[in-house]
Amino acid sequence: MGHGIEGVCLLIRMGKYRILLDCGLRDISELLESSEPPADFVFCSHAHTDHARGLLALHRHFPQMPIYGSEATARLLPLNWPEEKEISSFCQILPWRSPISLFENLQIQLFPAGHLPGAAGVILSCHTPQRDYSLIYTGDFFLSNSRLVEGLSVESLRGSSPDVLIIEGSYGTARHPRRRQLEQKLMGKIDTALSTGHSVLLPVPAMGLAQEILLLLRSHHQFTGRDVNIWVSESVAATCDSYLELLPLLPASVQNFASHQPLFWDEQVLPRVRRLPEMGVEAIAEFPCVLLVDRAELWQHYCIPQGGTWVVLFPEYPGRISMPHPELLENSPDIHLQTYLLSEHSDGRNTAQLIHNIRPQHVLLVHGSSTYLTDLIALEELQNRYQLHSPATGTLLELPVGDRFIQPSVPIPVPHEGEIVELEESIRIILPHALMQSPHWQTFADTGLLEARWQGNELVLRGLSQRELLSQSSRPIQAVGECCANCHHQFRQRCFNRQSPLYGFKVTLQGCCPVFEQNVEGSPDP
Repeated sequence: MGHGIEGVCLLIRMGKYRILLDCGLRDISELLESSEPPADFVFCSHAHTDHARGLLALHRHFPQMPIYGSEATARLLPLNWPEEKEISSFCQILPWRSPISLFENLQIQLFPAGHLPGAAGVILSCHTPQRDYSLIYTGDFFLSNSRLVEGLSVESLRGSSPDVLIIEGSYGTARHPRRRQLEQKLMGKIDTALSTGHSVLLPVPAMGLAQEILLLLRSHHQFTGRDVNIWVSESVAATCDSYLELLPLLPASVQNFASHQPLFWDEQVLPRVRRLPEMGVEAIAEFPCVLLVDRAELWQHYCIPQGGTWVVLFPEYPGRISMPHPELLENSPDIHLQTYLLSEHSDGRNTAQLIHNIRPQHVLLVHGSSTYLTDLIALEELQNRYQLHSPATGTLLELPVGDRFIQPSVPIPVPHEGEIVELEESIRIILPHALMQSPHWQTFADTGLLEARWQGNELVLRGLSQRELLSQSSRPIQAVGECCANCHHQFRQRCFNRQSPLYGFKVTLQGCCPVFEQNVEGSPDP
């Protein structure tokens, strides 16, 4: 079915059984075409919308078709349909790490996958007269421990050697710093903003990342005992309440924290965590503050003038623009945009590590952009050991299972030829326009700035990302004299000062204009 940005929904067949892995499709009409259920049962890996939003409609159309998941997932699922006042429990709970015979000759076993409370992978085993078959589906997984979830245990799956492994590849071959480093960077950004009198707005997914950041603010050494108010919008608060009901299912460290002070809502211990009043942000009397809202809301409505200058922090996602273009804020000089990385998905290094430990015959890479999945397939360390697949949405894929290794064809990168022109003070590299056809171009050319370095006899060009530039936002670009490099209105090598004759144009960092304004050290970039 689907596995990209349209939502995850995979229909597999093992022996005589049809199994639906997740149902995050926006449009499930294809599943409703027949009067018969599309599968013998559904497995829901976790409660995020892109894996679960189609389940309620599917259940109401085929109430006789079983839907299975973990206990925490079953209790979090109703948050996907806030407009529904009462939803009867339709997800049947399966225990952890215990093989259960759902049908004759078909067993299912759940294992914790990290990523989100209740997130589960599944091991499916099917016996037929010809042979036994096994399949592992990870769902969204995370090997590292986060604040509210313990990571997937590689040891528990080591050497399981299934016939098929279906694994997410959201981040392709990207490599992330350690989780604690990412947390420290985020806390540093918030601390810097508050220390300079700026309020902080965090548009976040209402389930998962929002609660991670709240607990991080409550427990991090930079904020423990700090006199600051943290406000939470209603949709985020509703999920927090559900987490409190799940407390016995959360890690022991979280339960221990909650035994000494409230996990979320606390107006006595600093920092104070409060629900946003019904009147909205206008009812807040003390600024600066920290405000967490659902990313599905219009975040601009929260940046009211009473709050002074706002720093808006957007989470980064693989292969997607993380924040709106600064041109959208031309009339909002008191709003500054930044990004941060605090992933709940494993990076390319950990994805390869898990594959090597499981040792499957076939590997299906799903749930990522086609470019990122192709990057993983192109890794030589995976090509030489496994049969790799990344089927497009709606593709029927038949997997021959046996002892013989059949090497699949590997996409070969197409080289692009260009030319070099040596000028008096610079070098011009001319490349064909076809380069822009690749999804990589969006990330490479995002800021218009490049870094070049020698690697042996090869010259390597790398695009500088928004995150790298924004991480330096507290330091003005060092340059001599009054020029665009040090101008407060220069961003991404463009001028954003309406009073300047250079407004809207791409500028050289050595340029200058009559309305130059110094980029004061410590102030955020526009």
